[in-house]
Amino acid sequence: MTSAACLSNSDAASHAGKQVCIVTGLSGAGKSTALKVFEDMGHFVVDGLPAGMACEMVAMMSRPSMTHFNGIALGMDIRQSNFVDEMIECLSAMSGKNMRPMLLFLEADSHELVRRYATTRRPHPLERKGLGLEAALQEERDSLLPLREMADLVIDTSRFSIHDLRRAIQKRWGRTKGRLRAVRVNVISFGFKYGVPREADMVFDLRFLPNPYFDAGLRPLSGLDKAVADYVLQAPQSREYRGKLLDLLLFMLPLLDMDGRYRVTVAVGCTGGRHRSVVMAEEIAQALRQADYPVFLEHRHLELG
Repeated sequence: MTSAACLSNSDAASHAGKQVCIVTGLSGAGKSTALKVFEDMGHFVVDGLPAGMACEMVAMMSRPSMTHFNGIALGMDIRQSNFVDEMIECLSAMSGKNMRPMLLFLEADSHELVRRYATTRRPHPLERKGLGLEAALQEERDSLLPLREMADLVIDTSRFSIHDLRRAIQKRWGRTKGRLRAVRVNVISFGFKYGVPREADMVFDLRFLPNPYFDAGLRPLSGLDKAVADYVLQAPQSREYRGKLLDLLLFMLPLLDMDGRYRVTVAVGCTGGRHRSVVMAEEIAQALRQADYPVFLEHRHLELG
């Protein structure tokens, strides 16, 4: 497939609003970690891609089967011979077709890279040429300088933790206008008599709220039924608790989002997990969705309570 043909299809992906990100930089600077962040943000990720195939991979984003991805992130590095020349040629060809991929360049100081290689005990890609590690690092740094100068974002990961790198990438790529927030919220209703969900980050006890179980007409129903929801929420303490709980979550979630958290699990429990916790979990999920958070809702013990 020719570059022109690839790019004609790539334009379709570009016009569809898909992000195209190329991740490169010094070996050992965190490329694999960065690609995992893009994957968590809903991107189609390819690592170790030859630069000459970038156009073809981007063209795939125009296919109907790829519409659920937010974009594509391509990891490329110096393991490919004549990598820099092909990368520059590919970027130029894309630019000529009004498709500008975002280029992320990762680096770290030589002392830190040496430490990382000593920890992992893996060889640097250029050591196969007979170079020592420090010489290989310097040759790579020099050869990649043109790409560093072209990068949209250069991140020095020398003092970065995995969470720091996640935050930096989410700040630049994870908050496109009109898109859901980066942090995902799992809301779980459960029954305390069956055990608290082990994955919960926050647990809220609802056993003080009015219990439909003691109403013979409501007992066979669940919190998914309007009659049960009305019974629980008509109580002033239920409405006040719902308001305060939502205030707390809507205060905390943006802070957790900024901290680079990918997932937060909120568990609300009553005795059996059938009535009160289901009602409150539904209320929380609805409010968070209205606030543009991606929400996964699970009623874990609904059929057991």
